Amino acid sequence: MSSRNEEAIRVVVTTVLFAFGLWIMRSPDSYTWLDDVDLAIHETGHLVFGWGGERLAAFGGTLLQILFPLAFAAHFAWRRDWHAVTVPIWWLGQNGWNIARYVADARAQELPLVGGGEHDWTYLLAEFDLLGSDQAIARTIRMVAFMLMTVSCLVGIAVLFRRARMASRSAPAEEG
Repeated sequence: MSSRNEEAIRVVVTTVLFAFGLWIMRSPDSYTWLDDVDLAIHETGHLVFGWGGERLAAFGGTLLQILFPLAFAAHFAWRRDWHAVTVPIWWLGQNGWNIARYVADARAQELPLVGGGEHDWTYLLAEFDLLGSDQAIARTIRMVAFMLMTVSCLVGIAVLFRRARMASRSAPAEEG
């Protein structure tokens, strides 16, 4: 694929993520295909961290939702593909919306749980005597998620502009 096509695809990806992020923020209770991916990762996290006792197993779902996109970001950073880093950071922010929704439900317990069982965040917040703060904690998580999604798109655009400027400087001058 030519570098022009690759750059065009990167512009489209960043634009779509920005628009999708705006839609998610305007419709925080909506459910998308990406939420299915996040849910599978969340449930796997309970299994992966089950060795660490009840607290770690309960937190493991959310923890893997955080670690999974960070692993992709680390991979792209290792490759020095700074635009690609912004995509899993955006995904981390999108995960934050799901995490915030789950935390905010700790007292109400209205969300359907996969396989029934105990509500992770009801258990965790009660363990640390923070159950009455579920809404405030959820708002904080949502704010961080908003910042991650927004800043990742802005940085993605800035990286693309920088790459385009560098490419135009290194392009051979046209003879005329």
